[in-house]
Amino acid sequence: MTQTINILTYNIHKGFSVGNWRFMLHDIKASLQQLNTDVVFLQEIQGEHNIKQQKIANWPSSTQFEFLADEVWDHHAYGKNAIYKSGHHGNAILSKYPFIEWENINVSAIRSASRSLLHGIIEIPSKNIKIHLICVHLGLFSREREKQLSTLAQRINTHIPHNEPLIIAGDFNDWLGNAEKHLQQELGLQEVFKHATGQYARSFPAWLPMLNMDRIYFRGLEPISCEKLHLSHWKTPLIATFSIN
Repeated sequence: MTQTINILTYNIHKGFSVGNWRFMLHDIKASLQQLNTDVVFLQEIQGEHNIKQQKIANWPSSTQFEFLADEVWDHHAYGKNAIYKSGHHGNAILSKYPFIEWENINVSAIRSASRSLLHGIIEIPSKNIKIHLICVHLGLFSREREKQLSTLAQRINTHIPHNEPLIIAGDFNDWLGNAEKHLQQELGLQEVFKHATGQYARSFPAWLPMLNMDRIYFRGLEPISCEKLHLSHWKTPLIATFSIN
């Protein structure tokens, strides 16, 4: 029997709507839990913010990733991108499968924009197989992203055997498509939405998506389906399903 794994990637903008007018984290939680994917890649997730916690009435008592994971995803990893006086935020991976290990790799190229790659390895017990997961949120500037993509490629070459499945998902901020050189041409990865449709998904802004910033790259898995989800939060999440050989 073929086993599948479905994943979702979403930049939640620290739980706020466009312009930070409305705190949307409870709506985001309801949407994610209804989708009930096996793995969730999250960017711009607030680990802690002392000021907002005091000012916002329905701010969760736990971290945002623990709040979102509640009763659905028993396993999670969180990597801080930015640390400041009132708290910190970063990337997170929620998973129904246990993590063997995980590591957060600092790829900050400029002081004003802290970035990292969150690399986790989950185990599928029924298949006795490991799957590498890398959650990314790359920088806004082309030169910055180029350095980060080079570090990502080096990480894959040195830490991930070619015969072990790999999924990289997140906010690439790569509307020019420069990631293709590193990830497809050099490393043999494919982007799932482009593989299915011939083009990257337009995912930002959510009310009229124009920029193709969010991606799901894969290697060592068979893609079954992928789609954009239309949620009125901040960005358009991407969801994909793969078969595990």
